[in-house]
Amino acid sequence: MKKIIPPLAVIFAALLWSIDGFLRQELYSISSFVIVALEHLIGGLFFLPLLFRNFSQLKKLGQREWISILWISICGGVLGTYFYTKALSYVNYIDLSVVVLIQKLQPLFAISLAGLILKERLSKRFIGLAFVAMVGGYLVTFGNQSFLLWDDKTLIASLCALLASFCWGSSTVLGKHALRELSFGILTGLRLLITAIFTILILVFTSATSEIFNLTVENYKIIVIIVFSTGAVALSIYYYGLKRLPASHTTIYELAWPLSAVFLDWSLRGSTLNPIQFLGAIILLGSMAILTRENSIE
Repeated sequence: MKKIIPPLAVIFAALLWSIDGFLRQELYSISSFVIVALEHLIGGLFFLPLLFRNFSQLKKLGQREWISILWISICGGVLGTYFYTKALSYVNYIDLSVVVLIQKLQPLFAISLAGLILKERLSKRFIGLAFVAMVGGYLVTFGNQSFLLWDDKTLIASLCALLASFCWGSSTVLGKHALRELSFGILTGLRLLITAIFTILILVFTSATSEIFNLTVENYKIIVIIVFSTGAVALSIYYYGLKRLPASHTTIYELAWPLSAVFLDWSLRGSTLNPIQFLGAIILLGSMAILTRENSIE
């Protein structure tokens, strides 16, 4: 039974993420940084008692651990969530399915970064699979059209989705490292609070804090729902699984995210991939599955 729980945790987190896009698109008129700041602040305050109870554990962390935590928080928490939310804000220019499928390029960035940081030589097979994955990603995004024919906002949304994939993928390497020293709950709390601090500082320096007070009750309801479902809660569940599984295994289980998101986008909105995009999705998901099985990020 204990062996089943970690995979189920990752799958459950992935299923929660599949509805995340629908929630965020309801907030498309709000600044992405405001959404990121509020959801991380609320989630961070929820985990704050846990951090206080384990303060002695935090004092034992070394420089490398804090670098990992800061990278996860700034690159994964601030930038990754911002770019993903920003991509979804272009609700009239790009399908949710496309934004989510682009996220499955994360292992490509994670393994590449691991090779760069650890000075490991990337095999020719990896480079070949990476190229195939990029082709799949291109077909998912642009279908049978040239990107030169796409609207500027569609291109911006696609670029934001790709940047989110890089930010989250690069955080996988350091997230696995941090979980060697920390419990999944403490890492979740640290990431949420540090991300909240940095995003609030961004709002202060850009004089955008006033927007927080202009949100409607309905806006706040959606943000709270995100925190206690697809945001902080899903993140802690995911870290629970990641701590107990090889990163390569979690990536396979995470396929539940794009598959369920595409299904929901079709069943709720009638949005479908055209045949070329569908072929691209198969190429992308298949190449990522093979790549992650052969390149475990421990």
